[in-house]
Amino acid sequence: MRKVLSLNCCWNFTKENVGFKKIRKAKFETVNVPHTWNNLDGQDGGADYYRGTCWYTKKLGKIELAKDEVAYLEFEGVQSIVDLYFNGKLVAHHEGGFSTWRVNVTELLNDENELVLSVDNADNDRVYPQMADFTFYGGIYRPVNLIITNKQHFDLDYYGAPGVAVTPVVEGANANVKVETYVTNHDGAVIEATVLNQEGEVVYTTTSNETTFDFVIENVHLWDGVEDPYLYTLKVNLVKNGEVLDDKVVRFGARSFKVTPDGGFFLNGRSYPLRGVSRHQDRKDLGWAITEKEHKEDMELIKEVGANTIRLAHYQHSQCFYDLCDEYGMVVWAEIPFISSFMPNGRANTVSQMKELIYQNYNHPSIVVWGLSNEITISGESEALLANHYELNDLCHELDKTRLTTMAAVSMLRKDSPMNRIPDVLSYNHYFGWYGGDVEDNPVWFDTFHAEYPDICLGCSEYGCECVLNWHTSTPEQGDYSEEYQAYYHYEMLKTFEARPWLWATHVWNMFDFAADARDEGGVKGMNNKGLVTYDRKTKKDSFYLYQAFWTKKPMLHLAKKRYVYRCEDETQVLVYSNLDEVSLYVNGELFETKKGYRVFEFKVPLTGKLELRAVAGDLEDTSVVEKVAEPYKDYILEGDGGVSNWFTESGEGMTFNREYLSIKDKFKVIMAHPQGKAIVAAMMEQMMAKSGGEVAGFKLSDSMMTMMMNFTVERMAKMAGKMFPQEALAQLNVQLQKIKK
Repeated sequence: MRKVLSLNCCWNFTKENVGFKKIRKAKFETVNVPHTWNNLDGQDGGADYYRGTCWYTKKLGKIELAKDEVAYLEFEGVQSIVDLYFNGKLVAHHEGGFSTWRVNVTELLNDENELVLSVDNADNDRVYPQMADFTFYGGIYRPVNLIITNKQHFDLDYYGAPGVAVTPVVEGANANVKVETYVTNHDGAVIEATVLNQEGEVVYTTTSNETTFDFVIENVHLWDGVEDPYLYTLKVNLVKNGEVLDDKVVRFGARSFKVTPDGGFFLNGRSYPLRGVSRHQDRKDLGWAITEKEHKEDMELIKEVGANTIRLAHYQHSQCFYDLCDEYGMVVWAEIPFISSFMPNGRANTVSQMKELIYQNYNHPSIVVWGLSNEITISGESEALLANHYELNDLCHELDKTRLTTMAAVSMLRKDSPMNRIPDVLSYNHYFGWYGGDVEDNPVWFDTFHAEYPDICLGCSEYGCECVLNWHTSTPEQGDYSEEYQAYYHYEMLKTFEARPWLWATHVWNMFDFAADARDEGGVKGMNNKGLVTYDRKTKKDSFYLYQAFWTKKPMLHLAKKRYVYRCEDETQVLVYSNLDEVSLYVNGELFETKKGYRVFEFKVPLTGKLELRAVAGDLEDTSVVEKVAEPYKDYILEGDGGVSNWFTESGEGMTFNREYLSIKDKFKVIMAHPQGKAIVAAMMEQMMAKSGGEVAGFKLSDSMMTMMMNFTVERMAKMAGKMFPQEALAQLNVQLQKIKK
């Protein structure tokens, strides 16, 4: 029988890159796995978190093996290039920070044993990811195990796969199930298999001399998304002469799905529009070094918001989380970190990471699409890039006949690009209303694409805007980082998607704030603040409750803008989110108004003094307080570099904004249409490039990025650039632009 022993405790760690031969001269500290060396410097901003080689060592006592047993070391995730030495010998080299890999150490065992790992997350030109808007946390950040089993066993050597693959195909009321076991040293052993339903009842059993067998589950209970994520359990034993040599337990679900251009996503024969979130795996002060506790907490919050799908970006996630997706009924988009910048030397790495992703996750019923890449054309299109995608797409279909392929296209990728014809279904990352354009551009773009390319199954793989909970305003504007603008933006997006069920999947970017050490926006360093929930998972933003109102069936009620207490207007807006159809608002204990509506209820309340607000719907109620003040409350206003819309008023800080002349409030494309404006912008861009090394927020200022920037206002671009373009420089630029008549 197989034994799996945890090796998570008591490792020695050092940042001193002295090399293997001098490793004992380094100064070590004791750590436990999961561990990362970037848990703090990877989230504090400055684009200066440590990327390099660090070392781990661990002593093991004598490993007792029976005569016919073998020992494997198993690493569930190490970022990102690893050399493993066991008892002084280099036994493994692995490239890729997100997958499981194993090594057989049986022949090297001594009475005393030592593991030494060189772990490197430094910049290179062949292992993805290298350029992306998130921190690449170095370390042994997922569990490490010792597996002891018989020399005749279910395979442990092939791309980290589990050694058993289950393929259920639904036909009518039944499921035809194919089981493939991969056995090392088969040599006369037989497979004993038992299938249990979720109630623990046996639905099938067999003993086979073959490694592959088929059976039928009659009147199969379908895995049916969040409403009924029903799972079966397959138990397989490798048996010889009555002795169980090895054993595996695999859960699986039977479901059917399809996607059509006009109908969107269908699950088990019915329309099932996928509406959900994207997820990064990092956590405040922990980075990627999280445990089952944090994974479960994330899933509970995703369930609470009402999502039925998760895009697990931008890499292979923990097996623990894929298991949770199976259990909670989340339909999953799983992808490799082929992201942002194409590396010609990285083609082999995309193939190996895709093989690991598919082989290791084949049995999860939650997964319906394999993601080929994300925003990979930011640095431009090429024949080599196309060839890499064709190879990956063919590989996915070769390894998995049951699932579709997809791709997250960057917003400015031309609609007629041959890239869009490679995957089975397509999604775009669009931030109209945040990085550029207006929120109203979203429905127009999707409708236009759908009309021009009616045979393409289209979705929205990213959309979102930043919200820093300190900043509040009664006049929310694009780019102001306020909680109020984020809620407005998502309200518009929810209406857009609800009216278009043919969009096969939409995924909010992001469920949680996450670390991006190169960022410095909205008064927060090192963070992407687009989450519906804060980085520490302690605070749900108003947008979280807005999604609940649209997506959940359990009655809910939320009085929005609770953090926006001090207001200076004479009449204030009160917003209530609810999935009930009638809401009453009480002001200082008296009924103010009762309204019927849909999801968002708006009340206009005269603001005098301090008001105690109470919203009531059915048996639910929620309360908040607002208070009249004479001047805008300074703690709601971010001053200086990276500020919110309150930086500038029409007459603020000596700036003038004559709308008949160009200004920083105009979009680049408007300014660039004027020769004088074009010259001024060129000088500004040259200054930014010199200061940033050609990057903004961690991304190269490529031709594609410049195309997207044409829909930005100069003011918005300066906010993104942060210290690279300070407020004083922006004021000087505005003076120059105000001399140019439109």
